[in-house]
Order: sequence, then C-alpha cells, then structure tokens
Amino acid sequence: MITKEAVLEALSNVQEPDLGKDLVTLNMISDIIIEGKHVFFTVMLTTPACPLKAMIENACINAIKHLVDKEAIVTIKMDANVNSNRKDNKDILPGVKNIIMVASGKGGVGKSTVAVNLAIGLAAEGAKVGLLDADIYGPSIPIMLGIRDEKPKMIDIDGKGKIMPIERFGIKTMSIGLLIDEKQAVIWRGPMASSALKQFISDVYWEELDYLVIDLPPGTGDVHLTLVQTVPVTGAIIVSTPQAVAMADARKAIMMFKQPQINVPILGIVENMSYFTPLELPENKYYIFGKGGAKQMAEQFELPFLGEIPIVQSIREGGDKGIPAVINDEPVSYNAFIELAKKVAQNIAIRNANLEPTKIVAMN
Repeated sequence: MITKEAVLEALSNVQEPDLGKDLVTLNMISDIIIEGKHVFFTVMLTTPACPLKAMIENACINAIKHLVDKEAIVTIKMDANVNSNRKDNKDILPGVKNIIMVASGKGGVGKSTVAVNLAIGLAAEGAKVGLLDADIYGPSIPIMLGIRDEKPKMIDIDGKGKIMPIERFGIKTMSIGLLIDEKQAVIWRGPMASSALKQFISDVYWEELDYLVIDLPPGTGDVHLTLVQTVPVTGAIIVSTPQAVAMADARKAIMMFKQPQINVPILGIVENMSYFTPLELPENKYYIFGKGGAKQMAEQFELPFLGEIPIVQSIREGGDKGIPAVINDEPVSYNAFIELAKKVAQNIAIRNANLEPTKIVAMN
C-alpha cells in the first residue's frame, strides 16, 4: 500500500540541481493524494521559467517507481512560486519580488533589445513581469513595444495619485518616452534625470511582480547610482557584443557593480550580435564581429554566461515595428531569447538561495 510517508521518503532523494538540496527539505512538495496505485502531488518550483522542469519531473517519477511501487501511476502538477530574498521594509516597490538591471558599458550593443525580449520571455514562461525604461535621455522602449502613441492613465491608490503602466505583450511597462513628445530632446542635468527616475519608481502602480526588468542607459553614471540607492537590486545583467572595444566598456560596467560600496550581484553576461544567421540558412553562423569574447570575459570574472543572441533580420524588424522578436514564429530569435529568459530566472533563483538579501546601497 502506497503511503504519503513513503512518497515523501522517495522524493527526499530527488535533488533540486541548482539549489543543491532535496525537494522535501526545500518544501517544494505539496498536495499529496494517494488513490490506490495513483499518486498525485505538486512540485512548487522557484520560477515558472525553470529550465530543469522536465528533468525534475522525470526524477520524481523515477524515484517513486523505484523506491515505492514500480506499478505506481504518478501525476505531477509542476507549479511555481518565484522566490525573493528581499528583507528591506518594502516601502519602495512593495509588490516586486526581484529587480533586474540590464546594463552595458556603451551604447549600440542592443541592451534595450535584450531587456524587452527578456521581459516578454519571462512573461511567456508564466511570470508576472514589468519593464522600466530608465534610459531617460534616449528612451526606446515605446518604439520597441509599439506603444509610442499611448499615454498612461492616473489612478487613485489610498488617496495618492499613481501612474498606471501600459500593458503590452503580457508585461507592464513605463518609459519617459510615454510622457513627452518623442521629437523633443530631454535636456536635463543629472539631478533632474535622477528625480524623474525616482518618480517612476515610487509613483508608478506596478502591483505584484515576480520580476521588474530595468533597462539602464549606457555607461556608468547618475542613473545607475540613483537606482542602487533607491531600490534593492536583485542583480545585474551585462550586455556586450564580441568586439574588443565593447568588451572593454562592459568590463567597466562589471567593475562598477563590483565596487565594495555598491556590491550588486551580477547574474551573468549576454553576448548580443554574436553571429549572423541568414533566414534561408538557419544552421549557418558567421562570426562577423569576432567569436567568444563575452564568454571569455564571463570566465575571467567567474560569472555565468547567459548565452549568445544572433544577428537575425527578424530581431531588427521586430524592434522597428513594435513587435519584439520573442513573440514571432521565427525559431532562431525566439529560441535564443526564451533560453535567455530561462537562464536568467535560473540564476536569480540560485542568487536568492545562496547570497545575502538585497539591500539599498548607502552612499555619500
């Protein structure tokens, strides 16, 4: 006779590969129901974008069949509850579990393209996602999401006016580009830009989010410091291209986050424009900007390498048309960004399990 105790004992032999502990110890097993030879239970993953979902499910089935009853009929519901290790008072962005910065040392490396497709990729895997365009001087998110003609509305929350983010492709988004004439240049000194960014963070009604992706401006400056002094950042993603000049600037971004007084964990490095793949020859790869530079940089700094994003015409067209590549049917770009989303979610779960809680940076 199959019992709940026997099922739990068997599942205590199944390890969560990233966290290094068994599923029972991690409280990832719930709702066990036994009906004769039928065994039903839920595995609660740390993210719906878990790339090891199928492997964990198969391991659970094998454990019960080998250690409980080889004739058991196992039905598993794979659910998820995105983890967070925020321990601040949550006065800022109280409903946001994880805050992800997407940064680059220089412009023109496709940072915004990566941020947009990453956010939509996480949402496509089942997460609640927001996207904040923090590039005050050169906002591009409205064009990339096809919302340049939309204007956010105001809502009253507990007697305070809040800005409602625009919803598109399953994510919530806000950008300075939605509030000003796109033909008008933003000519602000650093303190004004920082003040506007703080208002976006505190006055936008983001509600409950698993991930808030923040598209930073290029370089290392006021906006970056304002963010880390305002919100507890879960981690940063560095975007680079293979060229030596791009990687030199990416190193500066890495070193900024590694400064002792900042100390924001780096979730990994993405190499954009890694190779060119023609639509008619999807198996061909032409490394026109060099090969493997960002991967070598990740190894040098002992950081996760999150993947290569190819140069594909559909990625450029999607950004211009306001229909991001990750929602297209073209497999090369779609697969690249979905795999990126899974790896980012995986590394956030590892970071939250193994590193200190996120904190707001205190700087003079």
